[in-house]
Amino acid sequence: MADKFWNWLFRKKNRKAPEPEEDWEEITCERDRINFRDAEERNRYLETCLEQIKEAERELELLSGEYNLVTGYLTDMEEIEALPEEQMREVKTVAGKMTALNQERNRYLDKERHLTDSEYRQMRSVEREAEEGLAKLQEAEKYQKLVKQDLNRLDGERHAYAYRRSELSTMLVNLRGMAVICLTALGACILMLLLLQFGFHLDTAVGYYLSVAAAAIAITVIFIKYTDADRELDRLTNSVNKLILLQNRVKIRYVNNTHLLDYLYMKYGVESAAALKDKWELYQEEKEERRQFAEADAKLDYYREQLRELLTRYRVKDPDRWTASPAALLDSREMVEIRHGLIIRRQALRKQMDYNRKLEETAGEEIKAAVAEYPQYAAEITALVERYEKSY
Repeated sequence: MADKFWNWLFRKKNRKAPEPEEDWEEITCERDRINFRDAEERNRYLETCLEQIKEAERELELLSGEYNLVTGYLTDMEEIEALPEEQMREVKTVAGKMTALNQERNRYLDKERHLTDSEYRQMRSVEREAEEGLAKLQEAEKYQKLVKQDLNRLDGERHAYAYRRSELSTMLVNLRGMAVICLTALGACILMLLLLQFGFHLDTAVGYYLSVAAAAIAITVIFIKYTDADRELDRLTNSVNKLILLQNRVKIRYVNNTHLLDYLYMKYGVESAAALKDKWELYQEEKEERRQFAEADAKLDYYREQLRELLTRYRVKDPDRWTASPAALLDSREMVEIRHGLIIRRQALRKQMDYNRKLEETAGEEIKAAVAEYPQYAAEITALVERYEKSY
């Protein structure tokens, strides 16, 4: 510890760079700051990496199903657009009758509508999953608030640690300066006493004793304070490492939940769970009113089934989507609009999947790098990975 003190004593003061703004989407591994010789810290770090891999795998499994569903919609659209002219005319004939019946039924609805036709069609296309989607949105929004509170709290703790570390660094610099001043003052006193002793032939023995004693006391006090501050700085660094690992776990949950919210908002065309709830209630009310037109609905059901059979025959995998919006089969502009919405949804899913693949790859590379950098722990790390895999 004494060597460390003298090294710090004569080291030049470094100007501290401003801490960059925290990016909650950036996952920092900080492997270089981990003490791999400490088994507890090493295992905690590796378990964090394994948790990242498992969470990324779970997210990818959930996202793949939705991604395949959206891709299937786009494939169906390509199949429809590739139909020969005669078959397309047959499909448009049935779709045209369905559209006419829809328009006739809408004329009966003289009551002021709270949902536009496009909003009604959209809610109808997601009717089977709207209640589940509403529950997901409400849960995700509630979870988002909790995770954000945790992130803000952790971020506040991290800034508090950074401020305290800055204070300790300043204290260490000041103590080194005080030590230099004491040593300089001691040297000046000795020079003055030598001058008095040899120049003026005075007895300066007491002066030597007092100067050395004062300097020894001052240096001892400074050394004790320096040692305490240095130990606290070491403890603080260890706490920051633990905080970073915890913050990484919370960041992953925050980013995945944010992506989930953005996707659900986009999918249902709303900005909040409350808006979806209102929209869903209005849709149910309007659906009940439209149910009253039994005769028109009966005809519509007949042509809907006919269109479904046609589309199934023409290799469309999900004809129900098109029977819910037959106007898209007549209007190329609406077809383009539907395709655009599906492409945006697929891009959002791909972004989530890419993020989780990167997360999985980064965590895996960190474990491999740890094995390569610390081969003496390779067997222990491999055993830990195998145990973790068996536990899931």
